Amino acid sequence: MPSLRLGNIAPDFEADTTQGHIKFHDWIGDSWAVLFSHPGDFTPVCTTELAEVARRAPDFAKRNVKVIGLSANSLADHEKWVKDINEWGSKVAPTSVEFPIIADGDRKISTLYDMLDEQDATNRDAKGLPFTIRTVFVIDPKKVIRLTISYPASTGRNFDEILRVIDSLQIGDKYRVTTPVNWKKGEDVIVHPTVSNEEAKTLFPEHTVHKPYLRTTPLKLPMNVIYESRGCDKRVLWTTVE
Repeated sequence: MPSLRLGNIAPDFEADTTQGHIKFHDWIGDSWAVLFSHPGDFTPVCTTELAEVARRAPDFAKRNVKVIGLSANSLADHEKWVKDINEWGSKVAPTSVEFPIIADGDRKISTLYDMLDEQDATNRDAKGLPFTIRTVFVIDPKKVIRLTISYPASTGRNFDEILRVIDSLQIGDKYRVTTPVNWKKGEDVIVHPTVSNEEAKTLFPEHTVHKPYLRTTPLKLPMNVIYESRGCDKRVLWTTVE
């Protein structure tokens, strides 16, 4: 089948995971999702990656992102491996893998998502079947693929970058902006080219025109105000950015 591209609907599938049987689209629901594959269980780079994702669970949750791993091994192997991951991760900070890991021993999902290694001849199991490469899919609530990244088996992923891109996508969907090189949440953004100069004056009154095609602006996000009520009195406890 042809490779999946940005803008394609992520293929649906059913699978057994460490948290039970799932139907992928139903599991995603109204959330964003990150599907990330691993060459195999009990491998060093993968162990460090899953421990990192487990520790970063609050960062994904506050962005309404569900995370699901995939490895070409059995559920029994996954369950044993999770113990190793938690043990390793605890050397850095408390670690508990709470997200599901798909058992894809027959490579059906890896094939469906074109995640098999066709380059590294050594990245194969005892039967000679290719393992998966380190592929990442970011999928939005409409089940559209918004990001794909593929890493070689020898290189661990940068999850700061994956979270950064999710921030960019979510802000861009909501505010008609794009993000510049090395952008991080809270920094100035670029006014989307489809926004006219007149619209920009209203939508982004503090924007700066650098070139006719390049306009930047601070993005002041609405704040959710959390109150504590005491009779007729209210006091602000904290505010959170949407």
